[in-house]
Amino acid sequence: MRILAGLALALVMALQMAAFPAAAQPEGLAKHVTAQLVADQQGVAPGGTVRVALRQQIQKGWHTYWRNSGDSGEATRIKWDLPAGWQAGDFTWPAPRKLPVGPLMNYGYEGEVLLPVAITAPASAKVGDKVTLKAKASFLVCAEICVPEDDDLSLTLPVTAGPAAPDPTWAKPIADTLAAAPKPAALAAVFQPRPGGVALAITGAALKGAELAQAYFFPFDSTVIDHAKPQAIERGPDGLTLTLAPGYGFQGGKAPASVAGVLEAGGKAYELTAAPGAPPPGASGLGPPAAEGQGGDNLGLAAAALFAVLGGLILNLMPCVFPILAMKAASLAGHGGGESHAEARTQGLAFGAGSVLTFLALAGGLIALKAAGSAVGWGFQLQSPPVVAVLCLLMLAVALNLSGLFEVGTSLQGAGSGLASRGGALGAFFTGALAVVVAAPCTAPFMGPALGWALTQPPVAALVVFLALGIGFAAPFVLVAFAPGLLSRLPKPGAWMELFRKALAFPMYGAAAWLAWVLAQQAGADDLAKLFAAAVVVALAAWLAGLAQRRAALGGKPVILTAGAGVLAALAVATVVWPQDEAAELQTEPYSPARVAALRAEGRPVFVNYTAAWCVSCQVNDKVALSTHAVAQAFARHKVAYLKADWTKRDGAIAAELASHGRAGVPLYLVYGTNGGEGVILPSILTPDIVVKAVEAADRH
Repeated sequence: MRILAGLALALVMALQMAAFPAAAQPEGLAKHVTAQLVADQQGVAPGGTVRVALRQQIQKGWHTYWRNSGDSGEATRIKWDLPAGWQAGDFTWPAPRKLPVGPLMNYGYEGEVLLPVAITAPASAKVGDKVTLKAKASFLVCAEICVPEDDDLSLTLPVTAGPAAPDPTWAKPIADTLAAAPKPAALAAVFQPRPGGVALAITGAALKGAELAQAYFFPFDSTVIDHAKPQAIERGPDGLTLTLAPGYGFQGGKAPASVAGVLEAGGKAYELTAAPGAPPPGASGLGPPAAEGQGGDNLGLAAAALFAVLGGLILNLMPCVFPILAMKAASLAGHGGGESHAEARTQGLAFGAGSVLTFLALAGGLIALKAAGSAVGWGFQLQSPPVVAVLCLLMLAVALNLSGLFEVGTSLQGAGSGLASRGGALGAFFTGALAVVVAAPCTAPFMGPALGWALTQPPVAALVVFLALGIGFAAPFVLVAFAPGLLSRLPKPGAWMELFRKALAFPMYGAAAWLAWVLAQQAGADDLAKLFAAAVVVALAAWLAGLAQRRAALGGKPVILTAGAGVLAALAVATVVWPQDEAAELQTEPYSPARVAALRAEGRPVFVNYTAAWCVSCQVNDKVALSTHAVAQAFARHKVAYLKADWTKRDGAIAAELASHGRAGVPLYLVYGTNGGEGVILPSILTPDIVVKAVEAADRH
């Protein structure tokens, strides 16, 4: 476990440092956002309106924030200084991006963004005059640290006799921003608190037939939801229902009067306001949308059935399945005409029945699980980080199996060989059933989109797809039974099968990589690091399992190897699903230079945390490092005084302290030892181990 934890920690640090390539930048005072005012017109007429946008060019690796910054951060603000009679509206906010960082979820912008504002001239404005529009823009820009920046901006425009000409540079970008900005679209929305979360039901013509797999709700009020939790999606014929994790606004049995925000779905963004109420039937009932790239809602029943037939045909070529079919087909070829030929046809139909019924039984089991688990979110598994992580490890294990590191299927084949080897229709029936069981760990090309679509549909459609899969799987054997001459045209077992099997491993590796990316978007670098560490352990378990199988084939009894593989596999799964420890409470007191001096005079170690409520890195460090039992115990053991220098309101004294240590923003962590001397600056990315070691060293010096 210590090795696994060490590997996870190393991966966390590497990923976090890679995520913030500009870490050294905040040491100086260089700006990370270049701001300017730009207009969509070359002038403005008396009483007319011009759209003036605050343009932000954000340094790579940094970001600014939307009107609701999420778990941390601070929205961009602008204060206008306009001539008498001129009026400015509010920002038109473009739809934000999700900015997950560790256990937090923030909303904001990267790269370049335009924030348009409508400026209206008074009717008394004099034609021919030039007016200067002044504004002070304030924005928080964050990467590894957060730096508040301000800019004094101005823009001079002439007052024209009539409508001014469009600005050749900025008219189109501003118009495009306004066109793409969230706006009402006749959507009806209601919300209802439930035991499993808050159901937000949204219906309307704009959502019918839309791609809903990536739908997401950005609330205007930061207290409405727990931003970091996934939003489960269920489709309906007229819209969708999102299950949201409630925030502070729903605590204590209370609920807000309304829930307003932006719904992003199908590549478009819509403003909406939901009132309390029961969700309408048209907002749910069709299950979760298929994951992107898995066929989705647009696949359709006919295409899904066709893909299932093709996937079933290809399953026959899997190395663990093909020998069963080849031997059975060879036995059929020995039947001649007449009654023997009739017996061959009977066996072919029996094999087909065994295959199809087994596939339908599997479908029934999956449908039953879906129905039984719907109340607790079964079917939303790709939005649950632990389930995504387990699926990723499963895809990796399947890929390692296809690559030949270990074998799956031979034991199942041996277990059923007694029934399958029997003659007549009964033996053929169980051969079909056994072949399906052996093939179950595999996913042939074309099967993925078909099954992904089927599992989001009502039971009848799902059964049709699995029926098509069974028909495709059974078709070659049934055809040989009715036309034994076809046996000579079937490919012969040989080295090509092993090559084919290993080639099929790479789509599985790709699936594992995609699931790892999904987990990174949901849970951040910490959980991704744990997944990578668990993946290494899974690979080791697979290698030990293969080694045990090879020794068993030589007559050995590799009990230790087999047990070791099982223990490692269980450890890997536990690593990605085990819940994190609850946060520990640390006693803090406000920072002041005088208080630091007094505590140091007492000979106590002092930990000073320069932080702010809007600082994303500060909040991440607080959750994953400072608010842990290990740090709390170390602070208590060494009698550490913990002082918080809260820069949320940008205190001048704290700014001076930051500058004295070469910092332009927070976080900054200083540890003072018991024997005087300068404070030790800790890294901007903390782990519990870093803090504990620093405290122990401070108590010795």
